Amino acid sequence: MPSTVSTPTPRQALVTGATSGIGRATALQLAREGFDVIVHGRDAARGADTVRDIERLGAKASFFAAELGLVDDVRRLAEQAGEVDVLVNNGGFAWFGPTADLSVEKFDELFANNVRAAYFLVAALAPRMAARGRGSIINIDSMAGKVGLAGGAAYSATKAALSALTRAWAAEFSPSGVRVNAVAPGPVYTASDASRIKALGDTTALKRAAQPEEIAELIAFLATDRASYITGATLAADGGRTAI
Repeated sequence: MPSTVSTPTPRQALVTGATSGIGRATALQLAREGFDVIVHGRDAARGADTVRDIERLGAKASFFAAELGLVDDVRRLAEQAGEVDVLVNNGGFAWFGPTADLSVEKFDELFANNVRAAYFLVAALAPRMAARGRGSIINIDSMAGKVGLAGGAAYSATKAALSALTRAWAAEFSPSGVRVNAVAPGPVYTASDASRIKALGDTTALKRAAQPEEIAELIAFLATDRASYITGATLAADGGRTAI
């Protein structure tokens, strides 16, 4: 008599800004956790590299290019992604400098990439998760959303906005089984200036900056059922910076 045991369908995750830094480390860690991964980015060559590395881990992966600052691109990305079980809103960029030096155009670009893109990806994907009764959304906040950093007013405001959205979306979608959380990293060695990151790391309780993989571990934990009773939380991964 043939077996009636079916093979579980792999869960699918969409990670924005997944071709470098925290996003790339997260995409790889989710693959290790058994997820198929949709890799978002702007650079097709780096996207292809990330896809290959995910496939070497035994997971499926695909790359979709999109400019997060363009609403039509964000909507197309959501349509291409289809049914996802996990959304990691990691994409965006930072700007630091004197408040008076930030142009209106750059201010609008910062909020479009860091906040508006996440908002409309959730608007498109979270209702589908809720209809299936499950899902996990993780927004990448920052310690900058909680501590005052000279020259970081606008960037910090975008990250504080993500934390507020996290709480509101948890209230909206968690009754239908969709958990919404945020991770707030401290200084992380990515493509940024290493000397500046090291200096920021020295201000933490651990007296060092993090590697992207250390942040990815927490993001991946929140994506899985191991975090089944966590929602509406912003979890610090900042070496104790916001505690001292």
